[in-house]
Amino acid sequence: MPQVPQTLDASAVRAWSGLALEALGRAREEIDAINVYPVADGDTGTNLYLTVESAAAAVEAVFAAHAAMSVVGTAPGGPSSAGPVSDVPVSDGRPVSDGPVSHGPLIEPPTLADAVRAMAHGALIGARGNSGTILAQLLRGMAQVLAADTGTERTDGPGLRLALRHAADAARQAVAHPVEGTVLTVATAAADAASGAEGDCAVVARAAYEGARAALAATPGQLAVLERAGVVDAGGRGLVAVLGALVETFTGAAPAVGAIPVLASHARVQADTGECADGGPGTAPVEDESGPAFEVIYLLEADDTAVARLRDRLDGLGDSLVVVGGDGLWNVHVHVDDAGAAVEAGVEAGRPYRIRITHFGPADAHTTGSTVRPVRERAQRAVVAVVPGEGLARLYADAGATTVLARPGEPPASGELVDAVRRAHALEVVLLPNDAELRHTAAAAAEQARTEGVRVALIPTRSAVQGIAALAVHEPERRFDEDVVAMTSAAGATRYAEVEVAERQSWTMAGICQAGDVLGLIDGDVAVIGSDVTATAESVLNRMLSAGGEMVTLVLGDEAPATIADHLEARVRESYLAVDTVVYRGGHQGALLLIGVE
Repeated sequence: MPQVPQTLDASAVRAWSGLALEALGRAREEIDAINVYPVADGDTGTNLYLTVESAAAAVEAVFAAHAAMSVVGTAPGGPSSAGPVSDVPVSDGRPVSDGPVSHGPLIEPPTLADAVRAMAHGALIGARGNSGTILAQLLRGMAQVLAADTGTERTDGPGLRLALRHAADAARQAVAHPVEGTVLTVATAAADAASGAEGDCAVVARAAYEGARAALAATPGQLAVLERAGVVDAGGRGLVAVLGALVETFTGAAPAVGAIPVLASHARVQADTGECADGGPGTAPVEDESGPAFEVIYLLEADDTAVARLRDRLDGLGDSLVVVGGDGLWNVHVHVDDAGAAVEAGVEAGRPYRIRITHFGPADAHTTGSTVRPVRERAQRAVVAVVPGEGLARLYADAGATTVLARPGEPPASGELVDAVRRAHALEVVLLPNDAELRHTAAAAAEQARTEGVRVALIPTRSAVQGIAALAVHEPERRFDEDVVAMTSAAGATRYAEVEVAERQSWTMAGICQAGDVLGLIDGDVAVIGSDVTATAESVLNRMLSAGGEMVTLVLGDEAPATIADHLEARVRESYLAVDTVVYRGGHQGALLLIGVE
């Protein structure tokens, strides 16, 4: 049996996040199926999975950053050097030394504070749905305790007990109107059980898991909608999976899950009424009253005072209000009838972004107990594309694609791509990652979708302009293989470039750039370093067209100069008579300008 940690340190946090993601991956469909409160939309398992996927990715990024900095002999945040990491003489390219060779200072691994803060932040920015938002606050509550002493490398059983208690309390405080029989009840029971456990982290984690599991089994007796459906709370079931992963972290073995016991009276209710407990086709067992029509979620940059006012404002607009976060960054979740008013409230409080608005259909939440869920027929074929800005998202959507918005510095996780494939609801899907860095993420998403019976073709587009070229020749009426070949050919025939501003000094293929320099990248490599955006863009375009081309695509970012499009269009008309130009507005896309030449 592999060695397991006895205390909670950064490596244990890393293991826990990975195991929790695996556990939710296994339980996702089961949790989706029992999702009847507060909205019977069958997505709680998926939302929890995506939330933890974001948390796990953030933890991995911390470890990767420390590993990368160790290569150059510099701790994260410390001074950097462009020179060699040692002064060992070389002969024929090989070190010459009579003793051990030093490759720079040894780099300490991430601290416990680094890891738990990353896990909490990743969950916060990636939180999806009501239960995902609450789980993010649970992790933040734990981080507040575990990261209080930044010099501490690990914590023991008593420290874990305290973290679980603070997490449960913080989650309750984040919910405007806590309801018993939900994930809040399960979290409180886990903290209560852990409080009475004496021993190391394994003992405390086991006690929390067992307490949560017992509380979960009792949720139908606390919430009428669960009792009528004969199911336990979906969010609570997800938390039990996460706590089971914590047990596995410290013991090396996952606790036996088995069936969550539900009182016989609950099962009889289901049998007597004939209600469908699996969230699939059949009667949706939800409250006998109407409710808000929209779910609104956004990240918000605002101070504490403004957020307090926002809570009051949103509480008057709808229900299921959860506001989590702190230190200037918040995740806001609410169900409302007026989605615009909910977003406007966020604008008044600070800067909302990553806004997601979901309309509850007639088969979703707040419908009557007699409503029958219609089975939506699958489309034959769909295109799913990752896009870097709101403008491109609209362009792709107008062309019929299902989009995943990638914010600067926040690449989508594989679970988000899988979720988009499910939303496309098609038998065949063409996946356009539109970013070389998303190659493996997209491949993992495609493989997962295939296990769910969807035929997926991954076209390795490296830029949104290549995706535009592929989408332009997409014809859903022709054979799938022929369509994929045509789209792949169009993407491959499109050279791509982007113009951006350097954030720091760096070595590039075109020489050394300084922070603030304008960089022109062609096919992923820096080709031009300049000081003026328009001049650099013109130089890039000339280099690309020197090899020929028939069509130039320009995608302007929000911060691009107002006159750059007119200047480049005029340049193409004057010097390349047979070349057409098309211009799109990409919005907040990271790069100042994207260029495609077909």
